[in-house]
Amino acid sequence: MSQSTRFLEKWKARRRSAPGRLDVIPRVESHELHNQRDILVYLPSSYDKSDKPYPVLYMHDGQNLFDPTTSFAGEWGVDSALARAPRKGRRAIVVGIPNAGIHRMQEYSPFVDGRIGGGLGDAYLDWLEGTIKPMIDERYRTIRGPEGTGIGGSSLGGLISLYGFFREPTRYGFAAVLSPALWFGHGEIFRFVEAAGFVDGRIYLDVGTREGEGTLANARTMRDLLVAKGYRRGEDLMWVEDRGGVHNEAAWGRRLRSALPFLLGGT
Repeated sequence: MSQSTRFLEKWKARRRSAPGRLDVIPRVESHELHNQRDILVYLPSSYDKSDKPYPVLYMHDGQNLFDPTTSFAGEWGVDSALARAPRKGRRAIVVGIPNAGIHRMQEYSPFVDGRIGGGLGDAYLDWLEGTIKPMIDERYRTIRGPEGTGIGGSSLGGLISLYGFFREPTRYGFAAVLSPALWFGHGEIFRFVEAAGFVDGRIYLDVGTREGEGTLANARTMRDLLVAKGYRRGEDLMWVEDRGGVHNEAAWGRRLRSALPFLLGGT
């Protein structure tokens, strides 16, 4: 039994009552990163009941999204979050891209940090946008334009999501930026976002008040920078300061549930 098959069997055993379907696309090659990994695709229960196209949210740390046995410190429960999100928002396909283990920091960092390295973020995004997205668009009914394409993650995954949103102005229409590691590369992301043009789309940005004073202060500074760029809170910017919130998968999954209607164009 392959690793992909074992993952699906475990997920089905735990999620018999959960709506939706999880597909695994095995061993997707990255010429940019010189590695390969399985790609997880969650389809909402309504997908097989209609012929309409769906928006797609591409999420990092894919092994942490659906299955607690493959996650680092518990799962997000993205499938449950999507199913339980207020029905004012549209349903979506969620593509989970597993991280590369010890190479996670390098792939999720768009800048080089002189102390701890990194800097493969552009190569990672090139793979996502040049290989994974076309593959998903070919295999599934998707809304292919930026209005139907989102990117999201937490911590370093939040950093690369925010960077990707501004790196390619016509690629993404929404970004989920949870507890972003804005400190990486001596805060270079602040200078990058400030210099970037305004991107027409929706940004969800959050932080927990128990994630540390530096993380909280950085997130508030990014919020103010986005407002100064022209993003309007409650319209194309959703800011959440989660009182008592911590830096883990359970907190991110809980907050994602309320973010989904905003990200997907609901009320």
